[in-house]
Amino acid sequence: MTAKKSGIKKVVLAYSGGLDTSIILRWLQDTYACEVVTFTADIGQGEELEPARKKAEMMGIREIYIDDLKEEFVADFVYPMMRANALYEGVYLLGTSIARPLIAKRQIEIARQTGADAVCHGATGKGNDQVRFELTYYALNPAIKVIAPWREWDLNSRTKLIDYAEKHQIPIAKDKRGEAPYSMDANLLHISYEGKALEDPWHEPDEDIWRLTVSPEMAPDQPEYLEVDFVGGDAVAVNGEKLSPGKLLAKLNEIAGRHGVGRLDLVENRFVGMKSRGAYETPGGTLLHMAHRAVESLTLDREAAHLKDSLMPRYAELIYYGFWFAPERLALQALIDKTQERVTGTARLKLYKGQARVVGRKSPHSLYRLDYVTFEEDSVYDQHDAEGFIKLNALRLRLGKMAEGK
Repeated sequence: MTAKKSGIKKVVLAYSGGLDTSIILRWLQDTYACEVVTFTADIGQGEELEPARKKAEMMGIREIYIDDLKEEFVADFVYPMMRANALYEGVYLLGTSIARPLIAKRQIEIARQTGADAVCHGATGKGNDQVRFELTYYALNPAIKVIAPWREWDLNSRTKLIDYAEKHQIPIAKDKRGEAPYSMDANLLHISYEGKALEDPWHEPDEDIWRLTVSPEMAPDQPEYLEVDFVGGDAVAVNGEKLSPGKLLAKLNEIAGRHGVGRLDLVENRFVGMKSRGAYETPGGTLLHMAHRAVESLTLDREAAHLKDSLMPRYAELIYYGFWFAPERLALQALIDKTQERVTGTARLKLYKGQARVVGRKSPHSLYRLDYVTFEEDSVYDQHDAEGFIKLNALRLRLGKMAEGK
């Protein structure tokens, strides 16, 4: 085991109450001989959090924070990301990535409130989360000390972790004694599944892993329509019912889930350099993304929309890599938010057997003009104007071809 270390007086631990973070709690006490403050974030993971409090109390923790951050998570993190239509590598809705800066921000706030000089997370040294947590820590408190146990200790296998837990009388959930097929990360936006059987990219995810969505084959035989209202780029109502951001996303999760919408099987490029395979469920987020783009299609000027789309991959990378509080993300957000001022309207979606389609959209700020676009006779557009437009745009092409003949 690692020898005792010094220099840390108090540490704020991101604590779930599960096996890994419970071991980390005891390891911090043993290794650093410091006071530990636990922080458990409720971001809609759907688990009872009071057991985490009881376990922390049992392990001698005096300062325990359990915070309901669901509304802040959706309003201040998910919604800004949705305004950008952010997709990492074209498909991933960034459900894990966007939660980390909120958790890390709250850790720094608690450290300030409690006088802690360090923070600690349970992310491994192979993944993206260690980067996301620590970039946020340092962006918000450059002087903070960071403890990353997975980069320090020798508990590098499930067997060693369980042995350590039993030695120190740390309760172990019965399902942790065997080799669970997948690791999970859940919040109000999504659930991700990684590891074990999924490490073979040819292996189809087992049907019983999915928790938020029914199998598309078992979804209702009748389609369902729904409408999502937006004001200034943010969703405010579902089927005419006004809801807070957190409740609205939960409602969309419920509707999309029963139709099997929002599953993704992905091999992605981690920031640390390796590829990984994951399965994701993002039911409500999938509907939110589609509906938002539908309202934008009516309300955004062409060049503003194309500029946004050209910046989106970079914006998505910044979130995936952990640069939520970096100046470049904040600058991009300001540009994106400016484009959203007139993104107000309603999108109508049709859900059926694992698919969602946009089938209608309307807006009081619509730039769609039937009198201009109609195939019928009109009095507002002179089709002869297109001839000069085409000739001017073709001029460089003609000159280039003419030069080839010299």
